Amino acid sequence: MEPIVIHTGKVAGLDRVNVDTDQIIPKQFLKRIERTGFGKFLFNDWRYNNDGTENESFELNRPENKGASILVAGHNFGCGSSREHAPWALNDYGFQVVIAPSFADIFYNNCLKNGMLPIRLEESIVKDLLAKSIAADFELTVDLKNQVIVDGDQKYTFEIDPYWKEMLINGWDEIDVTLKYDEAIASYEAK
Repeated sequence: MEPIVIHTGKVAGLDRVNVDTDQIIPKQFLKRIERTGFGKFLFNDWRYNNDGTENESFELNRPENKGASILVAGHNFGCGSSREHAPWALNDYGFQVVIAPSFADIFYNNCLKNGMLPIRLEESIVKDLLAKSIAADFELTVDLKNQVIVDGDQKYTFEIDPYWKEMLINGWDEIDVTLKYDEAIASYEAK
């Protein structure tokens, strides 16, 4: 996984609450076993019309949101069924950071385990960021090491478990952590 230390990126706003994992990546696209290739199906039912053309009124299809790597959304993002494919689809589309007032617990943990940074912020701050995300050139800088989001002259702090912070900063997954103890494991197996 790619480390996340400081990330500056364009912001896309999805001003919707209770966005569930079946909206993030609909069930008919869960047949793949790779972690890649899901981005084209992200928010499929909202992004595309019945004839397969882009739905121009959907937030991510607006020109100002093309190339965004930070998603700002409403309460309870990632609710619904437990599917690791949801963060895979978001990441494959290009998002590295998701900001919302709250997340479903399983989705939140799946993001962390797959190298994405989910950030909980107060609702008033999220509403302000959503309003600003309409601008074509709205960017944020996320400094994971110092746990701060920089928006021009505004700074917002956020909380993250120290374990997951270390994992993301180093680009580790749980297998990488296990491999840190490779010598001790080999020694034990030799006995």
